[in-house]
Amino acid sequence: MLPGAGAPDEIGMRAGTVAIRERRPLKYAVLNLQRESDTDLNYGNNLVRWLRHPVYAWLGLRPALAQHTAEEHAALRRWAAGRASLVEIGVAEGVSALALREAMSENGTLYLIDPFHLSRIPALNFMKRAAHRAVNSNPRGKAVWIEEFSHEAARVWKDPVDLILIDGDHAESAVERDWNDWSGFVKPGGVAIFHDACLFEGGWTSPEYGPVKLVNRLFRSGDAPNWTIAEEIHSLLVVERRK
Repeated sequence: MLPGAGAPDEIGMRAGTVAIRERRPLKYAVLNLQRESDTDLNYGNNLVRWLRHPVYAWLGLRPALAQHTAEEHAALRRWAAGRASLVEIGVAEGVSALALREAMSENGTLYLIDPFHLSRIPALNFMKRAAHRAVNSNPRGKAVWIEEFSHEAARVWKDPVDLILIDGDHAESAVERDWNDWSGFVKPGGVAIFHDACLFEGGWTSPEYGPVKLVNRLFRSGDAPNWTIAEEIHSLLVVERRK
């Protein structure tokens, strides 16, 4: 169970809780293994299959759904601990962003980059609403929302970064573009984290995944000599900048 997490909630999911001021605790559900594919999302209860639309998370009728496991959630918190400038590319319902915000410096800033462009009703955009609800459930530091594609945000970015989580478009060319656009901003001693980038038993990734192909080329074949693999846990790969 995650640090600070509650017991499984009332519908039997493996869930964590964080306090919301003067509201019921926010519940988030992480992925359970085994998971057969990207379309087979196992959250431990069939109710989620009927309440998949993010409007239900925004209304609080189901937990916010993570795209990662409990072990990955704990790793995100561990690597975010005490860091002051963090960037996430690809936010979804905001659970990975929440993990980062839970552990970052009290005075830190979390920059969340996502155009939220897939909503069929842009004026409502319940994915964005669910993400804001999740991230804002924790008041630690500051969250800055950047509703742009990552390559657009990179054009005007100037500040150094302690941690970047790359979890946007998973096409190999798109992941490589995010890496090329953003890795130069990471400080020596900082880290870049790739999601869906490792093969692991019971998992959902395959050798054809864009993130898997890119990290193998960059970090297992020596194409990024100033970076070293710091941790691999489930689908997450963490690399640290040496200089």
